[in-house]
Amino acid sequence: MKTLKNFFLLIFPLFAFSTKIDGRKLLADKAASSVTYSMSHPMHSWDGVCKDVNAVVVLNDKTKAIEQVAVALKLDTFNSGNANRDSHALEVMEALKFPKVTFVSKQIKVAADILTVEGNLTFHGITKPVTIIATREDFVNKLVIEGKFDVSLTDFNVERPSLLGLKTNDKMNLKFQVIFAL
Repeated sequence: MKTLKNFFLLIFPLFAFSTKIDGRKLLADKAASSVTYSMSHPMHSWDGVCKDVNAVVVLNDKTKAIEQVAVALKLDTFNSGNANRDSHALEVMEALKFPKVTFVSKQIKVAADILTVEGNLTFHGITKPVTIIATREDFVNKLVIEGKFDVSLTDFNVERPSLLGLKTNDKMNLKFQVIFAL
């Protein structure tokens, strides 16, 4: 009886994964993908770029629909071209305590090439639901997803950076272009 039980425990996991999965995971092409944030202050505006985009989509092979999206970005990979500003940004975002920003989709709606992606954004240790509008463009050997959305710093309990006693605007504009090889 013990031998039968051991056999069942060994073989059961094989049956659990023997059904064909319609979707496949595609990883972002880090050399070609980017996420840019834009911020403004009463005295100036600037952009910071992250070229270390860790993203994955699950693409349904039968329907060609994107079924899931997950993205993780390390805060210390954003570069605004000003080391002092980047250092201060890491400080106010408490990057040692909260080193990543993540997004995980819950639902994706499609209308033509427009994706409405609802999911959870985790930033500064706080998770909030967000809706992101993106476009999808299919090529022979790649899939390109582009979009933009805004994040309120105060919604995520991030202290707005200041210069000369004046704080930045609360809204941080994010744009992304993520490319996946097919």
